[in-house]
Parts: sequence; C-alpha cells; structure tokens
Amino acid sequence: MISTGPKEASLALYLLIGLVASVLFAFGLLMMKSRSHVLPTAQGPRSFWAIIDWLRDPIWIGGLLVQTLGYALFILSLAEAPISLVSVVMQGGIALFVLFAVIFLDERARPGEWAGIAITILGMLLLAVSLSSTEAQAPTDNRSMVTMSAILLIVGYWFLRVDRFQENGAGAAIFSGIVFGLASLYTKGMTDDYVARETVAPLLRIVTNPYVYGVIVGNIIGIVALQNSFAAARGLIAMPLSSALSNIVPIVGGVIVFGEHLPADAAKAKIRLAAFALTVLGSALLANAQEEVTVHVMDARIATEEVKH
Repeated sequence: MISTGPKEASLALYLLIGLVASVLFAFGLLMMKSRSHVLPTAQGPRSFWAIIDWLRDPIWIGGLLVQTLGYALFILSLAEAPISLVSVVMQGGIALFVLFAVIFLDERARPGEWAGIAITILGMLLLAVSLSSTEAQAPTDNRSMVTMSAILLIVGYWFLRVDRFQENGAGAAIFSGIVFGLASLYTKGMTDDYVARETVAPLLRIVTNPYVYGVIVGNIIGIVALQNSFAAARGLIAMPLSSALSNIVPIVGGVIVFGEHLPADAAKAKIRLAAFALTVLGSALLANAQEEVTVHVMDARIATEEVKH
C-alpha cells in the first residue's frame, strides 16, 4: 500500500474543495444560461438597465449566488494549493455543464464543435495526469502581473470588437474567459498578500490590498461578458470556451507570476505542454463555431421587447 504524507493529503483536500467549487460554478452558469433567451444583452447605453433586469430575475440571481458560493470555495482552495493545480480541477465543470446543457437546455453541437469540447476536456485530463505534489510557489511578482494583465486585456478586447466574433458570441466568451482568468490570478495574489501580513488588522489587510479590487471588478466584467455571450451563443460553445481560457490563463500565469514551473519529471512536463496545446486547439475550434439563433429564442426576445415598450 502506498502511504500518503501530510503534505500530499492536504493538497488533495484543497484540490477536492476546488472540484466542488467547479461543480457549483457549472450549476450557477446553467441557471444563468437558461434565462439568456428572455433577458436583454448589456451593450451600449442600455447596459446598466439590462444588468438591472438580470438582477431582478430570480433564476438568474440564484445562479449568481450559487457561483458566489463556488467562488468562496475557490478562494479557500487557493489558500494551500498552487493556482496552476486548482485551475486543472476547475476544468471539471466544463464536462458537467456540457452534460446539463444537452439534458436540460436541449442544446446540440455539430461534429466540429463536439471535437472542440472533447479536445478541451482531454487537455484537462492530461493536466491532471501531470500533477505533482511537489509543485513549488513563489511570492507574487507584481510587475509581471501588471504586464501580463495589460497584454491579455488588449488581446481579449480585440476579440470582443471583431465583427465575426461579435456575431457568434465567441468574442464575448473569449473576453470573459481572459478576464475571469486574470481575476483568478488576482485572487491568488490577494490571498498571498493577506496571509503574508499577519500582524496587520484583518480589515486593514483587505481594504489596502489592490488585488481585492481587481478580483471584484474582474468578476463583474467577466459575468457581464459571459451573459452577453450566452445571449448569442449556445451554452455548449460559450461555457467551454470561456472556462478553458479562464483556467489556462492562471495556469500560464502561475508560471510567470508565481514561479510555478513545469514538473521536474520530463514525461510529466511533456504531458503538461501537450495539455496546454490541446486546450488552445479546443478553444480555437469552439471560437470558430457558427451560431444560428433559434426561432423560439428570437420570439422570446421580441415578446420581451414588446412588453417593455
């Protein structure tokens, strides 16, 4: 029998907490997606009132609360586990959401889109295979964090503004994934800063931590972008695309910002690199999905607008 040391057992526990968080994220997103055909998109001058409509919808706000609980568990898992490993188990929510979208939302995907979903999930599994209990972490590199944030936000904004990606919802999904990924990095930076300043009063540690505000703003923007994506794209496309990017950003960021290097074992290092490549490939296939808004969705939106006017 192989014995498990205290460090390995502790790591496994916090990764399990991360897995539970991913399940809650999937449930919350399913609830929010189920209302996309009757809720307006947050674009242009009416963005504020569109978001107010979301907050008034009991099912949508319920999904947001479920996600909030999941995020609390996500923060807890980051207290003891490297962000690159937590991001791996968070990908488990992709498969669950896809399953629920098919069962409860009656969504279907084309062969190429199923390939993108399957490749994304395969990348997640390979990342899991490459796990090591000796993954090292370093203090937050604030300069690298700022540089990486600026580059990724520019890339994400480009996808958001390209007409093709606007029409099929992929641009909003990509942008949401990037912003959610950055928010995850900020969450890790926030927890590291909070733990490091033990002698400072808890409230003061929170209000003087710049990453706290990055987490709040990042998650708000990410939720708005993802809900807009849900309005234009099937959940089968939007959620895997957003989730894959929201997890690979902190995995790569873990290396750049927190010094979480590839596994020392050469075989595991190759597997992890292959997993990164598969995630990018799967995301590209999903980004190229061609969307067709169904008749009942269009009818529901028209009816909603008529009631408002």
